[in-house]
Amino acid sequence: MPSIATLESFIACVESNAHVKAIEDFYTDDSSMQENQQPPRVGRLANMDREQATLDRMVSVQSRCVRPVLSQGDHVVIRWVFEFETLQGQKLRIEELAWQRWTGEKIMEETFFYDPKQMRPI
Repeated sequence: MPSIATLESFIACVESNAHVKAIEDFYTDDSSMQENQQPPRVGRLANMDREQATLDRMVSVQSRCVRPVLSQGDHVVIRWVFEFETLQGQKLRIEELAWQRWTGEKIMEETFFYDPKQMRPI
């Protein structure tokens, strides 16, 4: 179960747009990430690489946690809003729920729930 301080540090890291650093610091080596009902991606390093590849396609990213954060035992749910500007100048706004299972002070499993229609430019 994450401490409140750890959870707040994680949120601050993501809100500072240090997404790869957040994965490096707050996820277990064998953690998994899953987009909606797609197969999970397993391994912290693989998820860091994928996150960096996504960021490399962007001019800018703004990340914001929409409170309250829901936490009970090892489970945490965070509502995020991400605003992206792609290298082609397109703007995207994505709102998602991240369901997380923590083991101690690290995320072991995370599933993102969002409407894929949000991936269209606004």
